[in-house]
Amino acid sequence: MVTEISAFLDSSNHAAKTAMPVWLVPNKGVDGFLKNAAPELVPAAKANGFKGEKGRVVVAPEGVLVGLGDGRDALVLGAASAQLPEGVYRLENSMTGEALDLACVGWALGAYRFDRYKKQRPVPQLVLPENAETEDVTRQARAHYLARNLVNTPAEDMGPDALEAAIREIATEFKAEVSTVEGEDLLRHNFPMIHAVGRAAAIAPRLIDVTWGDPSHPKVTLVGKGVCFDTGGLNMKGGASMSLMKKDMGGAANALALALMIMSAKLPVRLRLLVSAVENAVGRDAYRPSDILASRKGLSVEIGNTDAEGRLVLADALTLAGEENPEMIISLATLTGAARVALGPELPPLYATDDDFAEDVQAAGLLLDDPVWRMPFWENYIDNMSSPIADMNHIAGDSFAGSIIAALFLQKFVPDGANYTHLDIYAWNPKNRPARPQGGEAQSVRALFSALQKKYG
Repeated sequence: MVTEISAFLDSSNHAAKTAMPVWLVPNKGVDGFLKNAAPELVPAAKANGFKGEKGRVVVAPEGVLVGLGDGRDALVLGAASAQLPEGVYRLENSMTGEALDLACVGWALGAYRFDRYKKQRPVPQLVLPENAETEDVTRQARAHYLARNLVNTPAEDMGPDALEAAIREIATEFKAEVSTVEGEDLLRHNFPMIHAVGRAAAIAPRLIDVTWGDPSHPKVTLVGKGVCFDTGGLNMKGGASMSLMKKDMGGAANALALALMIMSAKLPVRLRLLVSAVENAVGRDAYRPSDILASRKGLSVEIGNTDAEGRLVLADALTLAGEENPEMIISLATLTGAARVALGPELPPLYATDDDFAEDVQAAGLLLDDPVWRMPFWENYIDNMSSPIADMNHIAGDSFAGSIIAALFLQKFVPDGANYTHLDIYAWNPKNRPARPQGGEAQSVRALFSALQKKYG
């Protein structure tokens, strides 16, 4: 899975000398800013009615103006790289530190093109400023590119086997170890819920297990939902609801993107990545509503709806994760529509048992323009998953608090008292925004990495 970043040019390259200048212009004091910073562009700004509106791009022979708006969108430079023609550009604003690095990240994210099936127009290149943290900027961009490429690829070419291959490619790059339990071996190795959800598909379900780092370092385990396509099973989705279900492996894509960042930065942790890769298909062997599934945890689970499959495949993986008592477990999943109803597509709910870590993730998200919003493990709702014939149902008997219910279900499968964080992400941009083209997306990954870097770096 290619993740090279072609949107940057080293300042030592001879082409950098002829780069076209780019100015980020705030929406307050536009005239004064241009008079002082780029007087040659004042006529172009006036002719185009440019007022520094967020994401507005004006191109003139003398240079490029990009509206900064009120300055709250740190990635707004991506509006330029999404629109500008092929060429070399340089940022003229006097910027340092995080602001500069995020501007460069924004450029790379706006320049992203998914060209596996359709030829895309060439990518404009930004001369990386010498004072930018090049490794960190590239790391953030690569994580997004990786997640986007995986999510954007349709299930025809991104089934459980292809997802495994992508994981192995990244693991090989960083000399990580990989093992897989596949098909009927899932039953022999006690992953019954992963097997049940994926057994009706043409491509066998599997649990992919990646380990990296010094075994003596603190253990951090990531768990990703890898439902490569979700028909809803026998509780089949309607056409509109099913149309985007290639993205239901977005949790796995984001977990792999976070793993890439951790390994690239050489964080002193012993990393483990667990991905349950399945297709929730309809067939003669499909699991059914009202079935009682065994689980690796030993809990029996009544199936209330086969379209709530993600929590089932995560549960077995989370149980495995907890068996070695890691210092931290983090799960990422495109888990519930309820999360989108509550917070929309841009703001993933964050559930965490560690208040300090949750605060660090939320603060990093605001700083890095990768926001999350904390939600509670509200234990009063656990009884909503009661079952008269099994240890528990995997959904509630009503439509209330769907994202919380799913998080509580997952928490049942980690050890009591575990340091557990769960992100209910969307992994998709429904419309174009600066640095965020419509399509697959990395969400919460940069915020999580920043918090992990603070804790372990």
